[in-house]
Amino acid sequence: MNDLIKAINELKKEKNAIILGHYYQKGEIQDIADYVGDSLALAQWAAKTEADIIVMCGVHFMGETAKVLCPNKKVLVPDMNAGCSLADSCPADKFAQFVKEHPGYTVVSYVNTTAAVKAVTDVVVTSTNAKQIVESFPKDEKIIFGPDRNLGNYINSVTNRNMLLWDGACHVHEQFSVEKIVELKAEHPDAIVLAHPECKSTVLKLADVVGSTAALLKYAVNHPEKKYIVATESGILHEMQKKCPQTTFIPAPPNDSTCGCNECSFMRLNTLEKLYECLKNESPEITVDPEIAKKAVKPIQRMLDISAKLGL
Repeated sequence: MNDLIKAINELKKEKNAIILGHYYQKGEIQDIADYVGDSLALAQWAAKTEADIIVMCGVHFMGETAKVLCPNKKVLVPDMNAGCSLADSCPADKFAQFVKEHPGYTVVSYVNTTAAVKAVTDVVVTSTNAKQIVESFPKDEKIIFGPDRNLGNYINSVTNRNMLLWDGACHVHEQFSVEKIVELKAEHPDAIVLAHPECKSTVLKLADVVGSTAALLKYAVNHPEKKYIVATESGILHEMQKKCPQTTFIPAPPNDSTCGCNECSFMRLNTLEKLYECLKNESPEITVDPEIAKKAVKPIQRMLDISAKLGL
């Protein structure tokens, strides 16, 4: 393990590469990454890096976002099969047709989408900034929100909007068991329930705090004396435990779980071995059609500009 970590760091230095890791990655990937964050933070770091190579340790759409923002840089992913069930639930051709059938609507797309979906979008959002960006539009603005129906329903509820929602979802956040969370609450009555807004509304009703991975982490760091039940992909517990070593974090289980946690199988495809091979061979490389990239960069940049203006 130590030799592998040393070899990765040497290659990174030799090739002027930067490693970006999502909170849902395995702990050893998070530990070797130069920056660890949620989708917004990874996009922000990608946009401003001076590295020649960006290695995106996350899933495919994150690599695409980095490539769209940095067309002249080489963007690599350790495993090209690391996809996203939420992005898959929104095929670009069908979403484009949906948009066409609703003229006069502003299109807001969650970052968990392909570049081709972003190309027919007016502004991209993440779970960190979705509420604020939606609220930046007039109250009577007609908005299409895609692809996550759970996040869209949550944003509608907290902004008093009536956005038209695409019917997509994340398989990880869909699977949390209300019954098992209730059981955990009975076992740990003093625990605070943290939940990601991609969870179903029945889970969010049990939550004491709803927020993005970054927001949930920040809350835990600011209240380390509490005990937590965490309803999001269990990779975030690695960073939570690092930042709050004395705090108890309990992963919320899915419906069909034989273990006590809920993991994204796509995120878990990335390993240290694949990361080493990826840097060594400079492959697999993310490519985006230039015409799609030219359209997709506008809503991503708009998101970054609004986020900077709002201090997010």
